[in-house]
This record gives sequence, structure tokens and C-alpha cells, in this order.
Amino acid sequence: MSLTAATRSETTKLFSTSIWWILAIVLFVYVAFTAGVLAFVFSMSATGSLPGGSSGAPPLPEEILPATLYSTATAVGYVFPLLVGTLMVTAEFRHKTLTPTFLATPRRGRVLVAKLAVGVLLGALLGVVGVLASVGVSAGILSGFGLDTQFASTDTWAMVGRMLLAYVLWALIGIGVGALVRNQVGAIVGVLVFTQFLEPIGRAASAFVEGLADFTQFLPGAASDALVGASVFTMSVQTTMTQLEWWAGGLVLLGYAVVFVVLGHIVSWRRDVS
Repeated sequence: MSLTAATRSETTKLFSTSIWWILAIVLFVYVAFTAGVLAFVFSMSATGSLPGGSSGAPPLPEEILPATLYSTATAVGYVFPLLVGTLMVTAEFRHKTLTPTFLATPRRGRVLVAKLAVGVLLGALLGVVGVLASVGVSAGILSGFGLDTQFASTDTWAMVGRMLLAYVLWALIGIGVGALVRNQVGAIVGVLVFTQFLEPIGRAASAFVEGLADFTQFLPGAASDALVGASVFTMSVQTTMTQLEWWAGGLVLLGYAVVFVVLGHIVSWRRDVS
């Protein structure tokens, strides 16, 4: 089977299931709700509309308010392309659908490349969903408070492009994780524990432990925030935290994808499917 045919087959397998659109809906609702709450609070703070004034509100300069809110798509939504990418592979191990796939396409590397190609498409699709949720809701609330949405700025649209790239890279990382860790439950639990607990704790600690930020800046979530150029999680400590340049963050995130995919191919992908 040619690479084109293998890619078409992988596309059919993915989009004939419901998991991708269910997670896309959850992604939209989650990002829209988070961005909406933050936009409302920060807009009230910026305009002095909070009860009792702006005291106690997170200090956020008005000029970085739109970028911070728009970046909610990646700051909280990156886990969705990561999970979908992981499920693309682990579901096949779990349901043993890889056996007929490998029989039809004995060159397993070609199957993995086809999955990566579909992962690019899926990551871009989820990225559009996430960006629409964060930008649409945030811009609407900013406009309602009379604040600048910065739609006319080329920096805003450049950041949107980097957010889409981040989603694609996260999907590829997920495929690599799925190829490396065959057990679906183990892979999903590992992804959630690391992204929702271990890395956030490490990054939070780096704001208080001297020198720790020199290491935590290379964690995948930190690299993703650096690639995008803004994040609600770093806004209050951005002057004290070490952060990579956007291009370096992209290279680090790409490096994680390459390492996981290569390790998955060498360690697990070529083994017999049980």
C-alpha cells in the first residue's frame, strides 16, 4: 500500500469514529468558558469596574490583555490534541485493529508516517476550534468593555498562526506517546498526570526556587507557551521567569515530537501486536 493510500486509510479510521468531534466540542466549551471568565474579570479590572475598585485583581497591563486572553486556546487547550494523538494509536493497540493494518501495509514505518500526516490535519483542525473559542469570546467581551481587541495588529495574527502550529506539534507528540506506550489507560493517565500536575507544579516552583527556571523552560508546556508568546499562567511572573524565544520554544516542542516518535518506532512499533 502506498503512503497516499495509507494516509487515506488512517484518515478514514480517525474521522469515522466519534472521539475526535466529541473532544473538539469539549475543547470549544472548555476554552470558551475559561477565556470568557478571564476576559470578564480582567476587563472589569482594566476599566476599574470591579466592586471596590481594582484592588486584589490580577495586575495585567491593558496592552497585553488581548494576547493573554487569546492564548487561552493553547494555555489550557493543548492537552486535547495531545490526548487525541495518543488515542489515535493506543486505541488501535487496544482494539487490535493494527493487525489488519500491518497485514495490508507490512512496512510499519509507512503506517506511522501516515498517522503523523493525519495528526497534522487533526492538530490544525483542533487548533482552529480552540482559537475560535478563545478569540471569539475574548474579543466579544473586550469590545463590550470598550477595550482594544488588537485585530488590526499583525502580531495578533502571527500569534494565532503560532497557536495553530502548537496544536499540530502537540498532536504529533501524542502520536509519539501512543506509539511508545501501548497501554491506553497507562498512556492517558501518564499524559494527564504530567501535564496537569507534575509540570504545573514544577513551573510554579521555578518562580520561587532560584535557577530552577533554567530547566523548567525546556518542559513541553513551557516551550508551548514560549512558542505562542503569551500565556495566562506566566503573565504575573513574566519578568522573573526565564522563557525561551518563540522560535526556540517551537524547536523544543518539535524535538519532543521527534524523540517520542523515534523512540516509539524503535522500542514498541516494530514489536508484534499481541
